[in-house]
Amino acid sequence: MAIPSVMILPMLIVVAAGVYYIYNEVMQFMSKCLVRNKVVVITDAVSGVGTECAHLFHKGGARLILCGTSWDKLESLYDSLTNDADPRETFAPKLVILDFSDMDSMEDVVAEVMECYGCVDVLICNSSMKLKAPVQSTSLELDRNIMDINYFGPSTLAKVEEYEVVVSTISHTFINASDPPPVEEPAPKPNTLSAFIAKQLTNGVHPSVLANEIVQTVNRKRKEVVLAHPIPWVALHLRSILPSFLFAVLGAGVKDSVLAEQ
Repeated sequence: MAIPSVMILPMLIVVAAGVYYIYNEVMQFMSKCLVRNKVVVITDAVSGVGTECAHLFHKGGARLILCGTSWDKLESLYDSLTNDADPRETFAPKLVILDFSDMDSMEDVVAEVMECYGCVDVLICNSSMKLKAPVQSTSLELDRNIMDINYFGPSTLAKVEEYEVVVSTISHTFINASDPPPVEEPAPKPNTLSAFIAKQLTNGVHPSVLANEIVQTVNRKRKEVVLAHPIPWVALHLRSILPSFLFAVLGAGVKDSVLAEQ
């Protein structure tokens, strides 16, 4: 019996959705299998993204080494991970104080990390520092500190690829750690397109979304990942052809953030 032509497209959509669902389920299952027993170091475990990563890798059975500048926050994260965890399926995390602004302490920190399990399988270098201040009032020392934390530390990792170490970079828009707004009945808007564009430029990436992408990137060993909403993503990839479009998107984002702060 022949299938009516009008049914072909809906059937293709249903099949594609089913394949996509099965693929995601398989990848999530594999994620847990692939990280089990792996030694995972998170350089800033007490941040929003670091905490989300800690929960995901801990549930997957990884042997975590949680780093941060605050011992109290590290202990609080340790408690949240171990209170309801099954000791037969998970490992109690190790805690290490790490402050990239104190470069003289790095040798001791590395030694302490290596003493935990004797090796490192996965290093999540998510430590970062941001500053909003006029350039004329920013000291050179502070500039150097920001570059040490945000650039020189992670950039040196590219040199280890010759030792068959996979280095992955995830480029994302700003991290939006605020809770999502409650779902309400949508009010009629005069310009739906402009509202959609504004939403894409101002929402940012939630820590849980970024953490899931980090887990997937570790498992798939992808080297370059761009995590952004559609409009910034398109603007980034068109920057060499239409640089004015990229700057327009960046400028719109800055204007929106300024208005939000006022």
